[in-house]
Amino acid sequence: MNVLLGIGGSGDSFRALEKTITRAQEAGDTLTVAILENPDSEPNPEELVERARTALAEAGLDPDVRTLDGHAGSQLVDFAESEGYELIVLGGGETSPLGKVQLGSIAEFVLLNATVSVTLVR
Repeated sequence: MNVLLGIGGSGDSFRALEKTITRAQEAGDTLTVAILENPDSEPNPEELVERARTALAEAGLDPDVRTLDGHAGSQLVDFAESEGYELIVLGGGETSPLGKVQLGSIAEFVLLNATVSVTLVR
């Protein structure tokens, strides 16, 4: 499967990176990592690229790592559609005290606008 993982620096996106790496190893997925601008996270894009490359190298994978500029959700959706990805993977979905999922703005945009399947890692 041709998989696009979007990470923006949140703890959720790093969990998604770990789980997506494991799936790629087990299923033989073709993986691309897209670094997204996320104003709600601390690491800058260069730090995210380095962290992703390190995690991928430790897993024995050498996928493409791209940085997408602009509105993160729309850039991810556009990139996935134009490059023919079959699946978008994102971290996100905090659970409220009442047990309901609360989505961040990027995850919500992608879930509502993507024409390919989306997996939300919580």
